Amino acid sequence: MTFTARSWLAPARPEFPGTIEDPAERRAVKLELLIVFGITLGMSGVRSLLSLVDSLLQPVPLAQQQTQLNVPQAAASLIDLLKQLLSAAQLVGWGALGLYLLWRAGVKIAQVGLDRRSPGRDALLTVVLAALIGIPGLALYFISYHLGFSLAVQPSTLGDTWWRPISLTLSAFGNAFAEEVLVIGYLLTRLRQLGVRENNAVFGAAVLRGSYHLYQGFGGFVGNFIMGLVFGRLWQKTNRLWPLVVAHTLFDFVSFVGYSLLKGHVSWLP
Repeated sequence: MTFTARSWLAPARPEFPGTIEDPAERRAVKLELLIVFGITLGMSGVRSLLSLVDSLLQPVPLAQQQTQLNVPQAAASLIDLLKQLLSAAQLVGWGALGLYLLWRAGVKIAQVGLDRRSPGRDALLTVVLAALIGIPGLALYFISYHLGFSLAVQPSTLGDTWWRPISLTLSAFGNAFAEEVLVIGYLLTRLRQLGVRENNAVFGAAVLRGSYHLYQGFGGFVGNFIMGLVFGRLWQKTNRLWPLVVAHTLFDFVSFVGYSLLKGHVSWLP
């Protein structure tokens, strides 16, 4: 495995998985992609785009509008907890669907980087990603927000209950698992099978990742597009998916739990 500038900018296509040549099978894979993303993150991207258009049509600037992520779903605390857990489970289910379809196609989970063969390297990659994406990503959001290109994002409006940290942690993992498994492990593998060039595939995956964050404003799209380029290329070079899932979980955990703890105590939070 090499990390020269040329190999980073124009990586060679790996031998596995092989390109699907049969026309009927290629059509089936394309239809599968449309169905999977039509009911998961692709649909979220369309809804997010409509949310942004609606926000732009409002008489007030984007920075004076709010969008909320983890919100109460029921008046009764126990029912709210159960619905929060179901939301996290649904996200994990989305990721599991992608893994199942790859398995049915002959691709093992280990072959997309969800195994335990290199915990030390995975931990190192996670730390690198946390430093490379986490802090700059938060800085980009605040810059975009103060420039008026993003809405005020409230990561959590859940009440101060005993289960709030648990719910937010599971929500962070659910988001990370669904996004990294579907947009990186599943989509990039399927695009390889269709013969799509590595650069084109990672660019398309990054656009998809940015699209379902458009509800946050233009900053949400740009930040997640950049994250998608980095995550996608790192997976293409290392074939390790766990570091992406764990790093993404940490990003969301800090945002969700950190916001719930700091809200009302610091003046710079929207």
